[in-house]
Amino acid sequence: MRVIIADDSEILRSRLVEMLTEIEGIEIVAEATDTKEAIEATQAHHPDVIIMDIRMPGKDGIVGIEAIKKGKKNKPKIIVFTNYPYLQYRKRCMDAGADFFFYKALEFEKLLALIKELARRN
Repeated sequence: MRVIIADDSEILRSRLVEMLTEIEGIEIVAEATDTKEAIEATQAHHPDVIIMDIRMPGKDGIVGIEAIKKGKKNKPKIIVFTNYPYLQYRKRCMDAGADFFFYKALEFEKLLALIKELARRN
């Protein structure tokens, strides 16, 4: 399963890469520090899954979700992983096309469990 990690925190990206590469069947194909890079990486690498933050430099992740999901035949699963778990953000992300929404502070294990399940299915 091909994965892109889009988050402006280098520490978080490194931690996710370390944890996800230990899961059988996972390949991290790109990392992005902002929405523009996430969109470009998606076009270049055709991932199965994108883990994306909402608040990043430049345009927010919600704009990225819309751009990535718009008009594509094989749409990647988008997992929002954020420090902003507010209902209005969750709704906007899901309306934009996100498939899952997790709160960084409390749902790291849920994110990992989902990734393992998606890799198993893939």
